[in-house]
Amino acid sequence: MLKVTDLHVSYGGIHALQGISLEAPAGKIVTLIGANGAGKSSTLRAIAGLIKSKTGSITYEGEELTTLDPAAIVRRGIALSPEGRRIFPHLSVRENLLLGAYSRRDSAGIARDMEWVFDLFPRLRERSEQKGGTLSGGEQQMLAVARALMSRPQVLMLDEPSLGLAPLLVKDVFSIIERINAEGRTVLLVEQNAFAALKIAHYAYVLETGRITLHGTGEELLADQRVIQAYLGG
Repeated sequence: MLKVTDLHVSYGGIHALQGISLEAPAGKIVTLIGANGAGKSSTLRAIAGLIKSKTGSITYEGEELTTLDPAAIVRRGIALSPEGRRIFPHLSVRENLLLGAYSRRDSAGIARDMEWVFDLFPRLRERSEQKGGTLSGGEQQMLAVARALMSRPQVLMLDEPSLGLAPLLVKDVFSIIERINAEGRTVLLVEQNAFAALKIAHYAYVLETGRITLHGTGEELLADQRVIQAYLGG
C-alpha cells in the first residue's frame, strides 16, 4: 500500500500541499480530481521524489520514501508518467521504452515487457523505429505510459493521460488503464476529465488549493452534488 500522511510541500513561494493524507491500496485505481493548481501534480511529483516535502510522510509497503531519490523510488516499484508526456523526441519509440527500463538488469524480462507494452499499444509496435517527436499527440501519450510501464512498476502514477486527446482516444486510454489495473497494478490517476476518472476509480479524492476536501468511492463522488456542480458540469 502507498500511504501519504500530513504532507506539506512548498516551492517557489507557494504552499502547494497543505497537510494532505491519502491511501492507494494494492491493486486499486485511486484518482485525484480538482481544478488547475489544486496540488494534484505536486502530489504525484512528491511521491516520485521529484520535489521534496517540507513535512509529512510518504510510505510504500511500510518503507519511508521521502528520504529517497527518484531513481531509488523507481527501483522500489513506483513509476510516473508525467503531464505533458516528456518523451525524448529525437530517440525512437524503442529507445524511449528502453530508457524506461534503465534501472533494470534482466534483459530477458525487459524483452518480455517490451512485447507486453506493444500488445497494449499496437500503434507503438508499428512505430517502433520512428522518432518520438514525429508521433501524433495520442501516440506520444501512449509512449509516455508505456515507458513508465517498462520499469515494471507495482504502482503506476498517471498525470493527465487524456489531456489534449480526441474523445475516441480518451476512451482508449481509460480502457488501457483498466487493463493495466486488471493485471494487478495499483494506479494513482490525476485527471481533468473527472467523469471518466471517477467511472473507473475504486476510490477518489478531491483536492482544492492544496487540501483534500472530499473523498469516497468513485461511485459516491459521481453522485455527490458538490462534485457534480464543481467538476461534472451539473
